[in-house]
Amino acid sequence: MTELTVQALQWTGTALKVLDQRQLPDTCRYDEYTDANGVAEAITTMRVRGAPAIGIAAGFGVVLSAYQHYSANTDGWRQAVQADMEVLAKSRPTAVNLFTALDQMASALAETDATPATLLACAKKIHTDDIAANYKMGELGADLLTGAKGILTHCNTGALATGGYGTALGVIRSVYDRQPLPIYADETRPWLQGARLTVWELAQDGIPATLIADSAAAWLMKSGAVDWVIVGADRIAANGDTANKIGTYSLAVLAKQHGVKFMVVAPTTTIDWAIDNGGQIAIEQRHQNELLPACYLTEGSLVSAWNPVFDVTPADLISAIVTERGVVLNPSEHGVRSLQ
Repeated sequence: MTELTVQALQWTGTALKVLDQRQLPDTCRYDEYTDANGVAEAITTMRVRGAPAIGIAAGFGVVLSAYQHYSANTDGWRQAVQADMEVLAKSRPTAVNLFTALDQMASALAETDATPATLLACAKKIHTDDIAANYKMGELGADLLTGAKGILTHCNTGALATGGYGTALGVIRSVYDRQPLPIYADETRPWLQGARLTVWELAQDGIPATLIADSAAAWLMKSGAVDWVIVGADRIAANGDTANKIGTYSLAVLAKQHGVKFMVVAPTTTIDWAIDNGGQIAIEQRHQNELLPACYLTEGSLVSAWNPVFDVTPADLISAIVTERGVVLNPSEHGVRSLQ
């Protein structure tokens, strides 16, 4: 098993240290947060990103809120923590792991004899459960890749985006341990998570990777160099439709055209059982400043930008959804309710 050298989140006992992923790969810097508002801001500004990691960070944000309010107001501390949880819930709208983690923390908070220690135990369990799920998904996904000749991945789905090891990148780590093979990564515009994070993370673990421009994916598939596309997910509907980083949908269409299989890897905490299909997934729109060159950011400019951060891939373009509870092949036939 590949030994990991990357940690996105570190709990110190009194604070949450967050690796500022906006600074990678040039600078490896941790910011330290001691209250829930700071953690919410770290999530909003994408210092921490990736659906599982966002959920884990939010869990520890609730713990910090409890630390802040418990000693100061032993009678009303729960209400103060609940208010901070509402702030955390507004930090990012698409990744369901955030809300799943907050639901778990809310259940712990509602216990009759709840204390900050109760919440800390819950947050730590969210973290350790995610790591265990990642390793399980890595092995299950690798089982499907026997004889694969090349893999293309999109965005970052590794230890930087999770509690550790990764979802789609966890599968890539696992299969590479069994059978070294070519790994390609899209640059993933506009935040360049593939270029700044994925190839850097793989290099830290001694795994060679080849970076391609997003627009080169079709030509790469046509060349025959890859026979699998493997991606993560930020929300999965009950029918198997999947929201992931913008550009995932176009990769799935291209894969279908070229006879390349398409795998989605995500823990069951990413499945939103309450929605029937991808049309019900809220797609986050971020500021046009993230996309536009500075010369267009002037009053009266005739140039604007449309900046959706995610798109939805229909289940009929997905070959397999891999979770820690098992694999769903051809999810368009029955959705993912078998995993409940």
